[in-house]
Amino acid sequence: MRTREDFQAELDTLAQSGPERAGRLVDAVLTEAARRSASDVHFEPTYRALEIRYRTDGVLLQVATLPRELAANVVARLKVLAELLTYRLDIPQEGRMSHALGQYGLDMRVSTFPTIHGEKAAVRLFDATGRTFDLEQLGLAPHLVQRLMAMLRERSGAILLTGPSGSGKTTTIYACLRHLVQIGGRHIVTIEDPVEQVIKGVSQSQARPGTEFDFARGLRSLLRQDPEVIMIGEVRDPETAGTAIEAALTGHLVISTLHAGSACGVVGRLLEMGIETYLLTSGLKAILNQRLVRRVCAACREPAGGHWEARGCDRCMGTGYQGRLLLAELLTLDAPLCQAILARSDTATLEAAARPTHGATIWTAADDAVADGRTTPAEIERVLGPR
Repeated sequence: MRTREDFQAELDTLAQSGPERAGRLVDAVLTEAARRSASDVHFEPTYRALEIRYRTDGVLLQVATLPRELAANVVARLKVLAELLTYRLDIPQEGRMSHALGQYGLDMRVSTFPTIHGEKAAVRLFDATGRTFDLEQLGLAPHLVQRLMAMLRERSGAILLTGPSGSGKTTTIYACLRHLVQIGGRHIVTIEDPVEQVIKGVSQSQARPGTEFDFARGLRSLLRQDPEVIMIGEVRDPETAGTAIEAALTGHLVISTLHAGSACGVVGRLLEMGIETYLLTSGLKAILNQRLVRRVCAACREPAGGHWEARGCDRCMGTGYQGRLLLAELLTLDAPLCQAILARSDTATLEAAARPTHGATIWTAADDAVADGRTTPAEIERVLGPR
């Protein structure tokens, strides 16, 4: 496997290669990112250099630097590929591009942002090979898969996914949609921002926040399209939350995401958005809370006090980890939890009410992953925090 030093040497050579060097450098950086399965590439100018960073397995790592004088040309090349305005250096811009690089076909979202040292760029890489995941392939515990499949057969109610950015919610929600298509017989519609995967058998639409086609207005219009299943990319505001819960109460299965720190934290967020408690207990079916943690590298892990620790080698680029695994918990609303919601209890009280029938929690999944040698206590603490 090529080392970081080898990659830096390649970029140093390309930096001296004449007028087309900006294009060659961008291609080399993006190709290496695809080879390393990075999800994001950051081009960040500093006082002395243009730093190149990859987000791999959820962690941002610096992999190379380029001469400071090439920063403007490299970012300009990205803007050309994404059809952005190259002469506007004073405003943030965002665009998309598709680019074939050897064996890699990449769909990318490019975002630029002005800083005191010049424009920085962030590139999000999407897999253009058509690779998809079914529910059974996500890595969820078998009992969670079965419970989730049973809920997807319901004709009404809201299923919400929560977790921080980069926790795999989009992958899970698309797996749910593919399962619904396999079941068949229902009209499935979505409103997303952006549409990241096209699924045959699903009517998908692209919302444009800040215009007349945002999530709230789009959802109201979708309800007049005779849907049976509605997927909303994200519940971001009280209007969208209220319309989604009302749709769940009127014979629609609603699937969406909402940012919160825990499963019970979703309930608190919805209450803060003004959703009445009786609507929440009647309309909310389940909450799936998930996180992605890094797998300890099988090539260099070493035992330490009953578990494994990450050491680092060339195969894992010195990080000690390679690949990721999914930790999740599924919370359903039973009678004790509904009573706590109706009483507008705080998150701690909601969690206490949910605990007797909650079953395996995300911490249970984390402990199992450590015991099985799939990850380390340090990685669990990095993602979930201290107990």
